[in-house]
Formats: sequence, C-alpha cells, structure tokens
Amino acid sequence: MSGQSLFPRLEPLLPRVRKPVQYVGGEGNSTVKPWEPASVRWCLLYPDAYEVGLPNQGLQILYEVLNEQPDVVAERTYAVLPDLEALLREHDIPQFTVDAHRPVGDFDILGVSFATELGYTNLLTVLDLAGIPLRAADRSDEHPLVIAGGHAAFNPEPVADFLDAAVLGDGEQAALDITDVVRAFRAAGSPGGRQELLARLARRRLVYVPAFFDVRYGDDGAIAAVTPNRDDIPARPAKHTLTDLDSWPYPKAPLVPFAETVHERMSVEIFRGCTRGCRFCQAGMITRPVRERSIDTIGAMVEAGLAASGFSEVGLLSLSSADHSEIGELATQLADRYEGTKTSLSLPSTRVDAFNVTLANEFSRNGRRSGLTFAPEGGSERLRKVINKMVSEEDLIRTVSAAYAQGWRQVKLYFMCGLPTETDEDVLGIARLAREVIRAGRAASGQRDIRCTVSIGGFVPKPHTSFQWAGQAPWQVVDQRLQLLRDTVRADREVARAVGFRYHDGRPSIVEGLLARGDRRVGRVIERVWREGGRFDGWSEHFSYERWERAAAAELEPLGVSLDWYTTRDRAEREVLPWDHLDAGLDRDWLWSDWQDALRESDLDDCRWTPCYDCGVCPTMGTQIEIGPTHRKLLPLAPVPSLPEKQPLPEKQVPTSAASAS
Repeated sequence: MSGQSLFPRLEPLLPRVRKPVQYVGGEGNSTVKPWEPASVRWCLLYPDAYEVGLPNQGLQILYEVLNEQPDVVAERTYAVLPDLEALLREHDIPQFTVDAHRPVGDFDILGVSFATELGYTNLLTVLDLAGIPLRAADRSDEHPLVIAGGHAAFNPEPVADFLDAAVLGDGEQAALDITDVVRAFRAAGSPGGRQELLARLARRRLVYVPAFFDVRYGDDGAIAAVTPNRDDIPARPAKHTLTDLDSWPYPKAPLVPFAETVHERMSVEIFRGCTRGCRFCQAGMITRPVRERSIDTIGAMVEAGLAASGFSEVGLLSLSSADHSEIGELATQLADRYEGTKTSLSLPSTRVDAFNVTLANEFSRNGRRSGLTFAPEGGSERLRKVINKMVSEEDLIRTVSAAYAQGWRQVKLYFMCGLPTETDEDVLGIARLAREVIRAGRAASGQRDIRCTVSIGGFVPKPHTSFQWAGQAPWQVVDQRLQLLRDTVRADREVARAVGFRYHDGRPSIVEGLLARGDRRVGRVIERVWREGGRFDGWSEHFSYERWERAAAAELEPLGVSLDWYTTRDRAEREVLPWDHLDAGLDRDWLWSDWQDALRESDLDDCRWTPCYDCGVCPTMGTQIEIGPTHRKLLPLAPVPSLPEKQPLPEKQVPTSAASAS
C-alpha cells in the first residue's frame, strides 16, 4: 500500500553511517499526518544534507502552511550523504521522508527548494533514488510532479529537462493555490492526465512549465528565441509577491532538531525584499518590493516561537535587517521583554551605514557579546561605487571605533573578489582596510587583543541583476589576487597576527556561474557530472572542478559553446538571455541602464526614502513598498500564574468530564 513506512528496512542500516540521527525524524514540532484521508500529498525537498537544510526558513514555512490544511500531508526529505546513498542502492530502499519515512515516489508533488545552484546534482540523486525518471518527458501519471522554487528557480533553464514546473517568487499562497488545483483535478478524475494538470497550473499563472516553451539557438551559439508552444498559457510567466506579511506569521512552531545543524536558533523574518540596489545581489532584486512586518507581529512571532521551541537565541532575519523602519524600537522592546531570561537576539550581517552602537548594545543585552559582522564587499571606494555599496572608509572606521570603544573585540568583514572592473589595487585595498580597522580598534579600546577576520568569496554574476551581462573573472585571476592579498596581509608585521583570512578558491565560482546563467544545454553537463559521481558540489570535500571541466568540454563544445562562453564572456545588450521570458518584475532596459551606471561608477539611492526610479517592479507586479513606522508597542509579557495545587475530590464525587465521557 502506498505511503507505508520504510523505517523497518532503513533502521538496520543506520548504525553503518555517519550522523544517523539526521535520518530518524521525530524532531520537535515535526508533523506526521494520516496518509489515506489526504487529498493532496507534498514532499518538500531541500537538496542538501539535513544539517544544512533543516534550518531553511522557506522550507519550514511551506511545511507548516501546507500541514495546516486538514486534507493535506506535507513531509520533508533531504539529500542523503554518500555513505547512506550507497547502502540504499545496495538494499534497494528508495529515497524517504524524515517525518514518516514514506517513499518520496508515493507523493503527489515533490517541491524542491533551490537556495543555490550547486544543489542541482543532488536533485538528480534524489530523483534516481526515489524511482522518478530524471527527465520530465519520461514521467507518467503515476509519478509526482517535480516543482522547483527558491532563488535559483528564477533561472531554472539548466535543470529545465528535470523539472515539471517552477514557481517564481514567494511560495506561501502559490503552494496553497497549487494544492487547490491538484485537489480539484483529482476529484474530477484527472481528466487529460499529467499534461492537462500542468496546463491548468500554467493557465492559472501559478507555475512556469519548461516543456510548454521551445528554445531556438542561433549560429553564434546564443539563444535566438524562447517561445510558448501552446496558445492557452501566458507567454511570460511572472513571479508571486506576497503582501501584508502580518497575515502570514510563519513559522509559528520552528522545527527543533535532534542532530546538530548549521544554525542553532529560531528565526523570524522581519521584512522581505530590499531596495538598496546592490548591483551584485540577486536576492535584493528578485524579492522587491520591501514589505515589513509590524513590531507587534514580530513580537508575537518571537513569543510563540520561543514557547514552542525552547531555543535561547532569536535571529531577526532579512536581507538588511537593520534597515527595518523601527529596528531601534524593536531592539529595545525585545531586549526589555526578555531581560533576565538568557534569551539572546541577533542580526545577520549589518550594513555599516545602518549600524549604531546603541542598536548593537540592545541586541547583546541579554546574551553573549559576539563579534560584529559588516559587508563592505569591495576593497576600494571606487569599486564600491561600481557595485552601489556606498560605504566609505571613514564610515567603516568610525563605526568599528565606536564598537571597540564599547567593549567589542572582534569584527568580521565580508568582501568579494572578481567584481566587474576590479583591479589588483582594489583587492589590495582590503588589506589596507583591515589594517586601519585594527589600528582604530586598538586606539579606541586601549587594548591590543582585538581581531578582524576578513572573509572573501568569489563573485558570480546572477540573472535579473544589473551585472547579468558581465563577464565573470577567470578563476586564475581570482586566485592570483587572493594570493597577493594574503601575502600582503602576512607581510604587515604590525597587524598580521590580528587579521584572520578566510577565502575559497575561484574554481567553484566558475561552476556556479555556469549553472546560474546557463541555458537548457547545460542540463546535459549536470547529468554527466552526476553520472560520474558528482554530489554535494557546495562542499569543498566533494567538489571536483576537473569533473565539471571535463563534462563541459564533452557536452558543450560539440554544440559550439564552452564553459568560458557561459562564464567569462561579456553579453551584448540585446542578446537573448536564458531567463528573459521569465518576469521578475524588473524592467530589462532599467537593468541595462544601471549596468552602464556601474561602469561609470555612478551610485543609486534606495527608493524606500527617495522618489521611485522606475525599476519596474511595483507597477508590473501590482505591488507597493510596505514600511512603517507603525508606532506600535510591545506589551510586557505577563508571567504565567502558577496553578493552585489540585485538591482531592470529596469522597464518592464523580468529575463532570468523567461522567460525560462514560
């Protein structure tokens, strides 16, 4: 019978693998619902290991939203590590959910959350282990619909052959609407089968179905056109944008894992979207406009989440959390509310120009005082103008000096290497900034035991950004600049011991660039890499650049294109980009104009506080920026009164509830 647990077959294998606890389920606030009464069954996949995927906010939200529906079952699955994969294949056990250990292939929908493109090979592993044909064209009515979402789904073309559909944008309402369509379709007897169901979803503007679009290539290797092959579907699928986030206070009960995960905290998203206009940032572009949650909703979510989970740390998340219009009041009121409870509050990486010491003091009042994290991104002021990250050296030094004077001893700075127009001198500017931060900290604190950690990642141009036309820096250039920077830092005897230096080599970024801006031809590279053993490409211990390089040469060069063609090549203004037929709300001409502004080293203001500069999102999507101030206040938490001791019942008296039950 479908939906039966595989755990009796799985359990004997678990002592033979690393970290078996991540496969047993039963976490706090997890949900197991009866299989048979359900009309629609979702399996939600995060295509990475459990320890990485479980804290993912998007998957937790969908899991809770769907399971609130009485007739819906939603369970989770994650990519199994290679040791368990080998055992599952040896013992012919399919991919399973962690909730009830049901076969993934028994569900109606496999919803895949792509936070990064480097999870594509793991998707193929999951499909293969689940007994689902890799290619959508080979699936029958008996197989689940494979529907992708997440940031990487804004260019699903590299995995188009493996997907039945993709959801662009916010998933909460979209998942419920998809459920409604599937429920009604099944109730009607599934007329027309799988293709008709996909057509209904596409006609409702809920999903993008790659099979309903044909791609034609020109003699130069570039795309000539992408056109729908049906007359009854939208020619340009558009993203979903959730408004009034106060009406969607999820997750209400965060999952509490037994196994160690990358984030040991509960998280509350305080607003969605960003209009800072950082030209490298895909997340900021595709999630526009800004939509804030009110203070009282955030307070209620924190209170409910702590009560349901027992976590001692709360992360207030967004793309730029200190930009919330009431962040100061929010920090003070939350710190007041939880003073003395050992509940700590945290912000992710903070913009230098949005930071102040008072804010930082409030967030550290009830917990440990950890290091502060800032992301200047570029090593010189010229380069920061190019990327529209307007942080001056004076701003940074003033901010860290104030922090060190208030007792902080460690600062972490994030940068990127390989940005458009970057030179060796721009990268060496990182060493100079680190030196000045250490000097300023020593002067402000009167101490020498302070640290500055410099963390550097390779830049990858992403779709739907102003840099989508830019050629990516070759990995050799990135590695050479990083080596030059490291040597420069180490040679500075004054501060070398106080500066930590963390970076990744440039080769993984090239593969990410191939997958981020690839078209459907890249799918054959992904499949070849997977068949040759590619797994967990986001993990340095599993990643093999040589494997990707070989596969790209074998699969792409006979087609007249190459790995370099997809990555290090500049695009022309009117070249058809693989994602041009997908509508993120952004006006293409505006993005090109912003790219030209970048080359002119011209910055752009945040439209939250200035007149609209016509990026196109609000009129195209029928949305608007939703920000405060609301001037609402958090009420103090009332202590829960202790219950009186239970008194014994008089002899021979029968409680009413017992009487009625009998």
